[in-house]
Amino acid sequence: MWVQSLSLTDLRSYEQVDCTLQRGVTTFVGRNGQGKTNLVEAIGYIATLGSHRVATDAPLVRTGATQGVIRCEVVNDDRVITIELAINPGSANKARVNRSPVPKVRDVLGLLRTVLFAPEDLALVKGDPSDRRKFIDDLLVQRTPRLAGTRSDYERTLKQRNALLKSSSIARRSAGTEMLRTLEVWDEQLAASGSELISARIALLDDLMCLGRSKYTFISGDESTLLGMEYISSLGNDVPLLADRESWRLAILESIKNKRREELDRGLTLIGPHRDDILLTLGQMPAKGYASHGESWSIALALRLASFELLRTDGVDPVLILDDVFAELDVSRRQRLAEQVATATQVLITAAVDLDIPETLRGVRFAVNSGTVTMQEAS
Repeated sequence: MWVQSLSLTDLRSYEQVDCTLQRGVTTFVGRNGQGKTNLVEAIGYIATLGSHRVATDAPLVRTGATQGVIRCEVVNDDRVITIELAINPGSANKARVNRSPVPKVRDVLGLLRTVLFAPEDLALVKGDPSDRRKFIDDLLVQRTPRLAGTRSDYERTLKQRNALLKSSSIARRSAGTEMLRTLEVWDEQLAASGSELISARIALLDDLMCLGRSKYTFISGDESTLLGMEYISSLGNDVPLLADRESWRLAILESIKNKRREELDRGLTLIGPHRDDILLTLGQMPAKGYASHGESWSIALALRLASFELLRTDGVDPVLILDDVFAELDVSRRQRLAEQVATATQVLITAAVDLDIPETLRGVRFAVNSGTVTMQEAS
């Protein structure tokens, strides 16, 4: 799988830009603030319907414009698919595939797969649980696009349930009132979508574990300290992690029942996948708070490379994007990373300094300067 063309209209710093891309390695080189990352961010957005830099769509649209548009042509097994996304802050986004509108924007998920590594990925190690949840959920959806619906259902149910819990009238009513019966309906929906999400996360993490461990050992060069990953459920240790979906559903309902009064008092849903975490460890110690800067980079890179290999086992090479990462790595880690990515069908790299990129990753070069993208050379 690879992207053969990219066109942006009123996206970030670009009023209009068109790029023709090729298989193999392509590098976008330019000083900071010239628009390099905007290009690869757009490709990542097509694959995940989200940005690796911001949580909302509004910053993606060029200042003064009302809509931003991303168009790309994706080649998969010699079949060319044209994907177009119209980003409309404040209203629903729209999507077209091969010029035909699709019923839901999320119907484009799975048409392009990417793995994107960027400086923001340090948050996978040092950041909040929400950063690790987003990582695992984005990978889930790329691997199994239908889970985008499950994720959306859960988020919608959580929002509605929290709104109901925050209602001052609920806290004044006793069990058995109409309002509490309504809450029980949301309980069932939360447990249904939540149990599917938890089960899928745990299965994915199990698949990711060995790959992540081997990638960390290779990138860090440290064979004595093993990377570990453990799913931490807000339900505690009462449910075995490998329990089936129905067991998780029943456990969520039971925990909700036990926490009913506390949830009413606080006006907040206190259990569920939105409060879970992934514990990353090096040896016997948690990575967060104990891993050095270099170790943290190696962990984050290992997670992304493991994601790439996992998606590759499904039969299609994802597009690998390395956004301004070589400047953050020492020479040995740069060389190890280059060795790992050399076999990818398409690698897109951004860098402020050309010399940061290992010689083994020589390919098509674009210079990016003040929103102008110019091909420089190919080798």
